Amino acid sequence: MPQNPNSQFDQTVLDMIEHSPVGAVPVTPAYQDAIKRLYASHQAYPDADHKNGHVTARSLIKLPSFYASNLDEVVAGQASAEELEPNAKIFDRYVQSLPATLHAKAEGFRLTVAGKVAHHRAKHGGDAVHDPIHTHFLVPGTGPHPGLPGNYLHGSALQLSADAATSKWALHVHDSDDGVAMYDSPNMADALAKLQELLASAPFNMNELVALGFRLG
Repeated sequence: MPQNPNSQFDQTVLDMIEHSPVGAVPVTPAYQDAIKRLYASHQAYPDADHKNGHVTARSLIKLPSFYASNLDEVVAGQASAEELEPNAKIFDRYVQSLPATLHAKAEGFRLTVAGKVAHHRAKHGGDAVHDPIHTHFLVPGTGPHPGLPGNYLHGSALQLSADAATSKWALHVHDSDDGVAMYDSPNMADALAKLQELLASAPFNMNELVALGFRLG
């Protein structure tokens, strides 16, 4: 089978992106055509940290994802959902992973990513029930808009009603602006299993999540 005639040049462009401190390539037509091909094949994304820069998927795959440190134990039934690591601590670990020059910019997203979600407390017999579970995560990738500092998407798995036994769940994934991908789940077990699948699939462009059963907003 004949080799793609653009393959070698595209690999050269990927190398160029990774060796540039700002992810830059020349603006000549040949290089810009290569960028379009690399974006279409999900081998390169817009760089969240450098205007008009690019970042490669093979470099993002080296980055960690951030989620509740005891997620696996909760999925396995060895810990309760109420014991999931607090969102603020997950976000702390994300910020500390970034270069110091990005800390202030990342902190600007703290309330958006890890802020307390307001829920109306349902009551039964005069006693308030527990707030619905809401656990955050951050994964390398991009969406219709670039990600957060460090090229991260952020999202959450959330219980949709106060009754833990019967509540449906949802997974939401966001970029730095209004890009969103959503997954509807019948229960906690399914939602957390889907979250594990999502984490294992990073890095990705949000449009790739359609293959995992997500819908784009």
